[in-house]
This record gives sequence, structure tokens and C-alpha cells, in this order.
Amino acid sequence: MTVTLLPPAPPAPAAADPLAVLGVPGQINLDHAASAPCARAAADAVAELLPWYASVHRGAGALSRRCTLAYERARQAVGDAFGARADDHVIFTRNTTDALNLLARALPTGTTVVTFAGEHHANLLPWPRGSVRLPVPESPAGAVRALDAALTELRRGAGSAPPVLVAVTGASNVTGERWPVAELARTARRHAARIVVDAAQLAPHAPVDVAALDVDYLAVSGHKLYAPFGAGVLLGRADWLDAAPPYLAGGGATSHVGSATHEVRWATGPARHEGGTPNLLGAVALAAVCDALAGADRAALHAHEQLLLARLRDGLAALPDAVELRTFGPDAPRVGIVSFVLAGRDSAEVAAELAGEHGIGLRDGLFCAHPLARRLLAEAAARSGRDDLPPTALRVSVGLGSTLAHVDRLLAALAALR
Repeated sequence: MTVTLLPPAPPAPAAADPLAVLGVPGQINLDHAASAPCARAAADAVAELLPWYASVHRGAGALSRRCTLAYERARQAVGDAFGARADDHVIFTRNTTDALNLLARALPTGTTVVTFAGEHHANLLPWPRGSVRLPVPESPAGAVRALDAALTELRRGAGSAPPVLVAVTGASNVTGERWPVAELARTARRHAARIVVDAAQLAPHAPVDVAALDVDYLAVSGHKLYAPFGAGVLLGRADWLDAAPPYLAGGGATSHVGSATHEVRWATGPARHEGGTPNLLGAVALAAVCDALAGADRAALHAHEQLLLARLRDGLAALPDAVELRTFGPDAPRVGIVSFVLAGRDSAEVAAELAGEHGIGLRDGLFCAHPLARRLLAEAAARSGRDDLPPTALRVSVGLGSTLAHVDRLLAALAALR
């Protein structure tokens, strides 16, 4: 018998990095804080499920069963990623804004909400009249002291201890500065208050665990977490959510609808607030990114991001007309976001020139945090002694896929502006 020796098989191609991000050659995206690019994990998860796409919780066929299983597995994966407790609900929403509006609708009657003036509009506008808005603090420790004083005053003489909810950001979408969430949560707990964290900007950059932080609710956006398929999450304590009317009245939110008008028994659990056909692909995409991040070297990702931040901030400091915006001190911990102005230059015009002539995308404006941005612009003018700062700012935000070469290209482009 003749044996034909075949050449050795070529090595199998390496699996694609699930945290690689999609992009367009020649375009540098430094606007992750507005909407992050799509991670390979999210795109692959959606592509794999699309042939099976069918109804969720509404069919007996094989496709529907598979989609229902995928949706509930996504809920479990997202809950695990954020440290959900056994009795927490994980409710899929559209984004962080939607999640915080849902919680605002679920507040018990008479709840007082305490926020800071440094919040994104999503964490300023949904809350009921009578909410307390504290001034922007000058330091993380100042934030804790201000909250303690406010809660002490609210509880003074309140024999029945009416509900209080503290609503804070995990990281500023304007400056990137991290807020002292664990310390604020401990302060809230001492005063028998609950706390919700807007983690839209924190979650893409750092692990967030509600049990470890001892926070009651967490709001997250998929489109900022490399899963741009229209899903967000409200995660947290079940009691207020189960006692509230459904956020969306409709199919899936009921356990029984009778013949008489308003003869309805609403479901309990996440389904109560997920009326209508759910966003299966968004949930699956978000879960895929959460799983990919769970398997990643988060310390290495953090170190790389901090290297980019240091290069960016040092480069901006070297530009004679650049003034950085900040709430806390210059050394405060931050995620990959820096906002600044160029004295004597309109921010919108600078952003347009960077995009048109250099292929660099960043953000200009007040970043849906108008009270904070206006305050920081005034403070920057006072600190720099410049009277020619523009009325809006520029924001650079980095993350997965960002490189030192991208930062250097931006700095060179800024230095070359006409």
C-alpha cells in the first residue's frame, strides 16, 4: 500500500479578540463617551443569533424557545457582571436615561431624591419636584460631607423616616473624574437612604459590583459599553419595582387581563417593566461584552487607559491656549475622558476642522450636563486668567481600540490649528 504523505496542516487562525472594536480605516474615534464603537463580541453574538431571531416568551417553536433562552441567559450574564444580589431585578431598558426614568416612576410616594448639580441630565431631570440638588463639590471628600449634612437635615424631626434616594454618577461624563461611590453609599446607609448609581461612564472603564459597593440600584447603557444595539439596564432592589405600576403597560407585563375595564393583574419581576416585545439583540450584545470583559485582564486595560490619559493631559498642558476642565484636583482618579477649551477658538469650529482635515472625531458642546459644564467653564476662566474662553468645550474620550498614536495625532493636529 502506498502512503501519500500530506504536508502538515496550517495552524488554525487565532480567534478574533472579542474586545477588538469595529471602525473605519483612516478615522480616529475619540468620542467613546457619547457612543462607544461596537466590540467584536457584540457583533458576533448578534450575527450568530440573527438566523434564529424570533419572539421572546411568546412562542412554542424551536426558534422562539432558543431566543427566549438567549434573552434570559443575557439577563443572568449581565446580573452576574454587575454583582446582582439574589433578590435583585435586572430589567432591560433602552439606555441609562430610560433606566433612571423607570426608577423615577417606581419611587414610593413622598420619596425625596438627593442629587448633585454635577450630574448628567439623565440623572437630573427625571426626579420629582421637591428633589434636593446639592452644589458641585470641590473634592470627593467634600461630596461625602455635603451628602452627610443634607441627609442629616432631611432626617431631622422626620419621625416616620420617609423614603430618600441618593442619585449620583460613578464617573463624570464631562471630566472623567470618578466619584466616591462606596463612601457615598455608606453615608446613605447611615441615614437609612437608598442610592442609585449612574454607571454609564464608569462601567466601560472599570468593574462595577453593586453588592461590593452596597448600592441599591445601578443604571447602565449598552451603547457606551461597546454593545450599540439599543439596550440598557436598571439593576436593583425588587420591592420598589414590584410595588410600582408598570413602566410600559402592555403585553408581557401582565399575568391576567379580564373582560372588565382595568381588570388587570400585573406581573412581578423584570417582566412587569418590560412590556412589549423585548430588545433581544440588544440584551444578547450587552451580555456578550460583559462576558468578554469578565475574561479580560482589566488591570492591563486600566493601565493602558491611564497611559493614554497621561499622554493626552501632558500634551494639552503643553499647548499654550489649552485649558482643561476639572471639578476636583488635578490628580483625582478618572476614567478615559478629558474636556478642555482652546482660548480664542470656537469649540465647534475646532471639532469641525479636526474631523474634516484630520479624520479625528471628538465632541464639542456642553455634553448634556449644562449646569456642570457652564460652572467648569467659568472656573477654568478664573483659574487661567483668560477672558477669551469659548462658551462650550471639547471632549476627548478613549477606550478599547484607542492607542498612543491616536492621542499623538490629536495633539499634533491641535498644535497645527490655523
